Amino acid sequence: MEEGGSGGSGGSDSSTSGSGGAQQRELERMAEVLVTGEQLRLRLHEEKVIKDRRHHLKTYPNCFVAKELIDWLIEHKEASDRETAIKLMQKLADRGIIHHVCDEHKEFKDVKLFYRFRKDDGTFPLDNEVKAFMRGQRLYEKLMSPENTLLQPREEEGVKYERTFMASEFLDWLVQEGEATSRKEAEQLCHRLMEHGIIQHVSNKHPFVDSNLLYQFRMNFRRRRRLMELLNEKSPSSQETHDSPFCLRKQSHDNRKSTSFMSVSPSKEIKIVSAVRRSSMSSCGSSGYFSSSPTLSSSPPVLCNPKSVLKRPVTSEELLTPGAPYARKTFTIVGDAVGWGFVVRGSKPCHIQAVDPSGPAAAAGMKVCQFVVSVNGLNVLHVDYRTVSNLILTGPRTIVMEVMEELEC
Repeated sequence: MEEGGSGGSGGSDSSTSGSGGAQQRELERMAEVLVTGEQLRLRLHEEKVIKDRRHHLKTYPNCFVAKELIDWLIEHKEASDRETAIKLMQKLADRGIIHHVCDEHKEFKDVKLFYRFRKDDGTFPLDNEVKAFMRGQRLYEKLMSPENTLLQPREEEGVKYERTFMASEFLDWLVQEGEATSRKEAEQLCHRLMEHGIIQHVSNKHPFVDSNLLYQFRMNFRRRRRLMELLNEKSPSSQETHDSPFCLRKQSHDNRKSTSFMSVSPSKEIKIVSAVRRSSMSSCGSSGYFSSSPTLSSSPPVLCNPKSVLKRPVTSEELLTPGAPYARKTFTIVGDAVGWGFVVRGSKPCHIQAVDPSGPAAAAGMKVCQFVVSVNGLNVLHVDYRTVSNLILTGPRTIVMEVMEELEC
């Protein structure tokens, strides 16, 4: 048995919906912190910040120096100052993700003390919630592998949903992959995943049933998290939107200073738009993009690039017409800790709405008004920006994009 046995049947009744909602939000919050912490741990290993260290003739394996880590966070723009960096790491310590190597300091301090990720020394507390989360993350990664086709766009009751799986097919797959020894055990696993908020019915109308009903994973485990998101107390589910995940953000924690990015329109007019650069924390109204601050400030949302930068609508057919005044370009863009640094908008074809001058996309040569032709070899001329956004989010950190730009632009 895994994830703590039966403990009752799946789902809560309406009399417990209030407490159930609060518990669900806490589970979502915990899941986001776990993913963020794991992504940070892997980056620190990759950059040799985590390594074996000696002190008083004793070797402490797989640890980092608190003071050096704070330097690293600021250098990589994961924190604006040392005080913020301490708060971020304390969030991970409070969740039991990191700890002092001798457990002598519960507070994370900006000094030359050794700390370690509990996952690196086998002391991570595996309660039922964490077990269910880790199981769900492993299943998600297997399903997202290129050779797996279980997750597909599908329709239910006239509504199309992205990255769905059919309950009966998912149970078959769990048994086939050795994740469960029988169909009954696979169904029990799905009930636990649903109870812990890892999967859900596409419209939240049904518990998990062995049927042709459609279900989804509630979160995108592969989305690159910014460490600053740990200080955002809003429900993480409100941040996971199908809108373009590349809304520009430029980090600032000083409310007295305004930050901005410049977006140059085809008429060469320079628009100054206050914003915060981000990789995927956006909510979009019908009039454009809005960015919400990842800090705890109560400042109102800021409208970002509400209108299209295009001078006129352009169709895919027009771009592909022989002799049309458009040039093809190919960019290789390596995402940083924040994202890729551009905004995708429009449909059939999508276009580049804005580019962060200090981001990876700008460094590769991307400009506003360019039309997106392909992403990692897949033609996207006939899809909308949501599809392009999801394609980039679920792909590798390095993306290859082919675009077309007007020669006279």
